[in-house]
Amino acid sequence: MGMKTKIALGAVVGIVVIGAVSANAGDSDTGTADKGTSASADRQSGGAKDAGAGAGAGKGKEKAEKKVSQAEQFKAFVEENGTAQEKEAVSHVTKVQGADEQNDILDTADVYTDFTGGIMGEGTGPAKLIASAFADWKQSENGLVTVYDADGELLGNGQF
Repeated sequence: MGMKTKIALGAVVGIVVIGAVSANAGDSDTGTADKGTSASADRQSGGAKDAGAGAGAGKGKEKAEKKVSQAEQFKAFVEENGTAQEKEAVSHVTKVQGADEQNDILDTADVYTDFTGGIMGEGTGPAKLIASAFADWKQSENGLVTVYDADGELLGNGQF
């Protein structure tokens, strides 16, 4: 009774935990996935849905589809709210991933820069400033931001 019962109980608890995490992840979604799916479908089809619409309606949709990248949003935030050192460090940011998908369970974001040399290079100090500025931009109960150099090597990380 002892070993088999423990294994069965462990499996049931594992399934319940996975179900709870999945349910929480689905609750925080406000329908943005559907918008992204239809927008990407429109891009793949070449905007065929807009072909029958008037010229004014097509231009309005094009502006709505032109979304500012996460890196540009981050840079704009730091430009408005950051210190001079943070502004200098963030000017090296080339790409940000994962900043728009948060569920407060385990949020991760990646920030890519144009620094070189990895952990021993010149970007280690600015990486801490970038991570700090990112924490000012996005808040999470359990978030981790990782900063990478141009070759994808780790420069630093921080909580947000």
